Amino acid sequence: MCEDDHGIGRRALFVTGAAAALTLATVSFPQGPAAEAADNQETRTVRGTLPPGCPDFVYLPVDVPEGVREIKVAYSYDRPSVPAGTPGNALDIGVFDERGTDLGGKGFRGWSGGARGEFFLRADDATPGYIPGPVRPGTWHIALGPYTVAAQGLAYEVTITLTYGSPGETPVPVYPPSRARGRGRAWYRGDCHLHSWYSDGGRTPAEIAALARAAGLDFINTSEHNTHSSHAHWADVAGDDLLVMLGEEVTTRNGHVLALGTDPGTFIDWRYRARDNRWARFAREIHRTGGLVVPAHPHATCVGCGWKFGFGEADAVEVWNGPYTPDDEVTLAEWDNTLVAAVREGHARWLPAMGNSDAHRPPDAVGSPQTVVLADDLTREAVQEGLRAGRSYVAESKNVSLTFEVTGGRGEHAGIGERLRVDRDAPVTVRVTAEGAPRCTIRLVTDQGVLFTSDPLPVSGPGTAEWHTTPSYAAYVRAELRHETAVGPLPGALAAFTNPIFLGR
Repeated sequence: MCEDDHGIGRRALFVTGAAAALTLATVSFPQGPAAEAADNQETRTVRGTLPPGCPDFVYLPVDVPEGVREIKVAYSYDRPSVPAGTPGNALDIGVFDERGTDLGGKGFRGWSGGARGEFFLRADDATPGYIPGPVRPGTWHIALGPYTVAAQGLAYEVTITLTYGSPGETPVPVYPPSRARGRGRAWYRGDCHLHSWYSDGGRTPAEIAALARAAGLDFINTSEHNTHSSHAHWADVAGDDLLVMLGEEVTTRNGHVLALGTDPGTFIDWRYRARDNRWARFAREIHRTGGLVVPAHPHATCVGCGWKFGFGEADAVEVWNGPYTPDDEVTLAEWDNTLVAAVREGHARWLPAMGNSDAHRPPDAVGSPQTVVLADDLTREAVQEGLRAGRSYVAESKNVSLTFEVTGGRGEHAGIGERLRVDRDAPVTVRVTAEGAPRCTIRLVTDQGVLFTSDPLPVSGPGTAEWHTTPSYAAYVRAELRHETAVGPLPGALAAFTNPIFLGR
């Protein structure tokens, strides 16, 4: 074993295609036949310290010689005590192969963030989160991501072990089909924000699929943090009754976004901030590969989770994420403001809302909440089109269902995500029927705010609310189901909410 100390003084600061990054001195291994060491392995250990304010990504170059069968990396770092309310140390890790670290390039070989203390990869296998494939000679880069650094600095240790020998064969990836047996044009339930053990989740794809079926879901979307490594591991759990779409949760330092339903094997880079002016490029890449752009939990309070890139490229926004909390309430209000802006500015385009569980491990409930979308069939393209059009509502579970429609005096009709084209002063009837939400109240929200609140719904069976308005009084209307509130003037948690129906020509 060889050890080296890569202190901060032995660095070269360079600017990548994204933000400034830090590259350390190269770790070298013997070349050629001399590399055949005892046990066919050689190890190097590197130690160093990163100061507060260091760049977002630190690259440790590793010269990999010919004949390497497997590369294994283990790392650790110190976690000193910090004052209350101050972030401590957190260090993520991943790897790029000899093709380099260019932003959006082909060198990406895996990322586990802070979920694992070690990983390996070789031609025939890899740690979840990493991409199997040949360990080709050249300069690889271990990517360290100092997520937060304490005032004392972040002392780290990285150990690289190369194993020599004949490589295995790389398996041909098999992906889930983009179609399941649907019911034609119908309402389909889905959860598009889920994490397995291929990033920082604690469940296998098989366990997630079983929970999705139990939750009454018709479709799901894979969304591992910053890796597409799970894409080839869902085919066995998809079926005629469950459509599995493929994607990624692109986890930047300025917010997270779902790449929803991209082509199999698509990797979307995340190594940039809002100030780097790179996001639009990767939003286009999501669209080019058949996916939807959905900013996730835009007002989450964790470090780096708040969405700072704006919504200009978004196809929808995740308004409700997991158990309903105050940050969801803030997101709901902000989303409603985007509807008002669309009306005010005369935009035909508006931003639909959706909800997902963001389930990682027990006790996180898959399918709570879930998005219920009107789609022409149970295919990737049809589900995406329904989401993009806003023909959907969000429910806390499979037990909650609703219908929401508006009608005009001459038989005109519109449903969720549509427009009722009647004159400004034409009478309009709004009707909501809800089931599975005992003692909840129905609220009707317009560009003026909440204009109708129903009596509590019955304990069993459906309940209905009806309201009359005109397009001049309400430019749009959307429905909410709210649980009882214990005390105070604040509304109860959501049981469901819909996308809007717009009124007027």
